[in-house]
Order: sequence, then structure tokens, then C-alpha cells
Amino acid sequence: MTLAVARAAGCAGFFLLGAVVDSRAHAESPALSSEPARLASRALLIALASAGERLVAVGDRGHILLSDDKGRTWVQSESVPTQVLLTGVCFADARRGIAVGHDEVILITEDAGLTWKQTHYSPEAQQPLLDVWCGQGGRAVAVGAYSAYFSSEDGGATWKERKFAAPPVRTQPVQAGSADSIGGGFHLNRIVASSPSRLYIAAEAGHLYRSDDGGVDWVELPSPYEGSFFGVLPLAGDALLAYGLRGNLLRSEDAGLTWQRIRSGTVAMLDGGVTFGNGGAPTAVAVVGLSGVVLVSYDGGKSFALLQQDDRKGLSGVLAVGAGTLLTVGEGGAKLIILRADSVARGVRPAVVASGVASAAIGVGDSR
Repeated sequence: MTLAVARAAGCAGFFLLGAVVDSRAHAESPALSSEPARLASRALLIALASAGERLVAVGDRGHILLSDDKGRTWVQSESVPTQVLLTGVCFADARRGIAVGHDEVILITEDAGLTWKQTHYSPEAQQPLLDVWCGQGGRAVAVGAYSAYFSSEDGGATWKERKFAAPPVRTQPVQAGSADSIGGGFHLNRIVASSPSRLYIAAEAGHLYRSDDGGVDWVELPSPYEGSFFGVLPLAGDALLAYGLRGNLLRSEDAGLTWQRIRSGTVAMLDGGVTFGNGGAPTAVAVVGLSGVVLVSYDGGKSFALLQQDDRKGLSGVLAVGAGTLLTVGEGGAKLIILRADSVARGVRPAVVASGVASAAIGVGDSR
């Protein structure tokens, strides 16, 4: 399965019924377990997260991979009770995490990703979950196709489904007789946080949303683009980037109230982003996407250089694992990319280090 096919598959489903339901009725549904795969770190991986010093990647066939050496080598989790495509993962701390995927599967771990337990599973809904956010105090939010929206207050042990509603943000006084349009049914592709209380969602059809109370209430942000967004990346202060189809890249200085288009130099879909440090430079930013696109900025996301990967395999997620070193996941699995600011300025391709699966198992008591 390619990254593009995985994204298309992630949009299949039906509208939410809108009722608030307790997910525990589905938690014990039988499911196959992910199988060991020697080349899992080179197969399709969709998302990345940090569990303390440990890195966790999720992807096709229920594969969950762990690395304790900053992405150089990987091992598979010992127990994962699903074989569906996993699309999102997050950790509240070094041990407690949540992964989500197709068939509305939700998994939790309490041992830094070594073993996982299924707490929600609803294949009959025929809609995938696409991303998940882990907050403080056990709060978590999972989002997906057709505005699927689930929240948890106990670290993912139980979930409540609700209708997602987001009236337009108010930038001017409301006139008499006017009415808000809350819309609905759009695929919610990515959820991220800029602080413990402020969250953003990137969605299809040009929709962007913001919450200032940890996901209790949402507002729809104005957007100059009608195509799908696949990510939002908070920067310093109230600045942020939004990116999506056909290389569209937007920057805001005021928490999404106004936007400026940024030249990306590509028409490839942009799907993941991260900030990183590099030799004392101001906020450095990387955005990755299909066709092996890596966009790098050393001025806080105001301008970008395009670094085209030779293999042109799609990239969907990225983390910073050192000064000028990026760990990416996508069609070719996990890959380390080493950047240098002077090389980026000259348009020199970065060094690439392929990652592999280690033969040794990670100790059960080792939660680094």
C-alpha cells in the first residue's frame, strides 16, 4: 500500500450519528494481532511520537516499532491486538500512549509501547480515525473521517463520541439577524497542540479549527484555501503553519485569524512538519510530503528551500532527533535525514541514513 493509497483509504466511511456513546461495548471485539515482520521498518509507516527518549512509529498491518537509539535501529512491539493500518500515535509521558487507525481502532500502552491493549474498535462504523492528541491529566482526543471525534478523560481507557461542531471565530461584532454556520462532516486529518489548552485541527476542504480550552469547544478559522489541509505546525508565540494538497503552505502570525501564502516550490501533498534546532539558528522548520519532498526553513517558516529526496518515496511524518537531524516515516519506512544549514542554502541534498530492524529485543523494564 502506498502513502497516497493509505490517505485515500482513510477517507472512506459514513457520517457520525452525532450521539454521545460509551465505547466500552466495542472494546472487547475480537481482532487479529499484528505479526512479526523482519522488514517492518522499511514498510509503510504513517506517524511518529516520542515516549521520553524512546521513539514510536506506527503504520501498515498494525505494525508498531520502537527505537531507543534515535531511529538508527528498530524493534517491533511485543503485543499489538490489531492488523489494521495505524494512522496516529501520541504519548502523555514516557510510558503512557495511544495509537489510532482504521476500523475506529484505539490502542493504549502503559509500558512505553512494548505492549498494547485495545479500548475501542468499531469496524461497522466504516470510518477510520486519522490522528490522536494526548494531553495532561489523562485527557485525549481522537479525530477522523467525516468529523469523527472521540474524547477520553482517563488516558484512553474509555471514550465518548460526540458531534463535532465549530462555529466561525468571531473577528467582528455579530449583526442582528445573522446566523453562524457550524458545517460538519469534513475529514479531520490532524490534531496538534501549541499549549496544554490550545489545539488546532487541519481538515479537508480548506477547513482549519482552533480550541482554546483543551478541545471542549472549537471555532472554525478563516482560510484562504479550499483544498484539504493535512497538518498544522505551531511555531513561536501565536505563529503557525498550515499545509496540505498541491504544495499549499500558509503562515499565520495571529493564531490562525489571518494567513499569508508561502512559496513551497512543489505541487506535492505536504503531510508532516516539525521545528528543530540547528547551530543556534532561529526557529528551524521542516515540512515533508509526497514524492520525497523535504522543505527546510531557517527563518521561522517565512521561506523554505526544497530538498527533493532521490527515491521520491512519500513522507508522512517527521521528528527532530538531534541538531539538524530529522527522522521521517512514509512509504519507505523509517529514514534519518541529516541537514546542514549551509548545504540547504546552496540546495545540496542532505545525507540520508536508512533505518533497520534490530535483532535484539528491548527489555520489558527499559522505558527509555
